[in-house]
Amino acid sequence: MKVLVVEDDLTLSTVICFELDCNDYLTVAAYNCKKAYQLIQSDHFDLAILDVNLPDGNGFGLCRTIKKVCPQMPVIFLSANDLEQDILNGFDLGAEDYVTKPFNMKILLRRIEVAVRRNHLLEQQTMNCWSDGFLSLDFSKLTAVRRDEKIIVTANEYKLLKVLTENAGNILTRQMLLERLWDIEDNFVDDHALTVTINRLRAKIEDDAHTYIKTVRGIGYVWTGEAV
Repeated sequence: MKVLVVEDDLTLSTVICFELDCNDYLTVAAYNCKKAYQLIQSDHFDLAILDVNLPDGNGFGLCRTIKKVCPQMPVIFLSANDLEQDILNGFDLGAEDYVTKPFNMKILLRRIEVAVRRNHLLEQQTMNCWSDGFLSLDFSKLTAVRRDEKIIVTANEYKLLKVLTENAGNILTRQMLLERLWDIEDNFVDDHALTVTINRLRAKIEDDAHTYIKTVRGIGYVWTGEAV
């Protein structure tokens, strides 16, 4: 779990990084906005801890950038500013938490745990669901709804939908799909069965105004729907 710590107080930054490293986090420190921007563009982080007042800007602007680049990354603000408007600004920007200085390190660690756990649950929910407002798929509950009407989808069709939606916009060859699809009795799905399944799915989930599965002639298929 990699954490970006943006704090211009070198002593406090060292303490935070030390405590996090001792609790199985991997920390990367930045002491100003410029360095933080560079790190965000070049590295992956699971959470960011941002001081509000920084030498060359502020954490609010940094948070905006983070949310543009990595919308799902949890952000926790650290600040001596305990004004109601500052706290509200932090949450309005999408922060998971706002911690005022001075703070108890054990409490900060617990807040980080909560933010990471909440984000993990949201990621799992996102991975297990797909919706564009017209078509809604829940792969955990194995439910499918088209224009507010529940439709019957088989186990193999759910498997196919899962593979397609997870790779939306990417062409999946027929061979790739055949290797991923097995029926409920663990029998291999042959080429003809794949064609039948694709056609059956199209009839169930598409209409004249909503097309999701595009055939790439001689190659395979691509999911063209865009989740919202």
